[in-house]
Amino acid sequence: MNLTRQTVRALHDEHRANLDLLGRVELAFTRAPRRDAGRDAGLATLAGALERQIAQDVERHFEFEEKELFSRLVDAGDGVIASVLAEEHAAIRDLAAELRPLARAAAAGMLDDAGWAALADGAQELAERQVAHIQKEEMALLPMLEHLLDDDTDRRLALGYAAA
Repeated sequence: MNLTRQTVRALHDEHRANLDLLGRVELAFTRAPRRDAGRDAGLATLAGALERQIAQDVERHFEFEEKELFSRLVDAGDGVIASVLAEEHAAIRDLAAELRPLARAAAAGMLDDAGWAALADGAQELAERQVAHIQKEEMALLPMLEHLLDDDTDRRLALGYAAA
């Protein structure tokens, strides 16, 4: 895809970074033992990165799309994809809300074996959901935005998103 719009490029770059983190999370938590995972400094660091991703990127990214982009899709006659993506946002937010305190506790070295098991299961589910969601956005949302946004709107949206 030829990314000519700043807004689309910013979302695409975040998608790539999130896919990288989610891939590392999925691999690490799949391989990690269910017992004594809290003694693994690498897992604790990764849990901290996951917590930051949930806190910063998931909510900020989703809110921007919902407030600034989905209504534009609806107005252009592409409301179905906006609706599907919004439903996925809600499901991912619910899961992320459950995982965030577990990831924070894991990063601080305060999670027991049962908590690590719950974090590992939830992180894998989050990775699956987000990867599928990002793929939809990359294949549908971003190409639509390339054609939908004019130069002035793109510039305004990109600046607003960068400032958020």
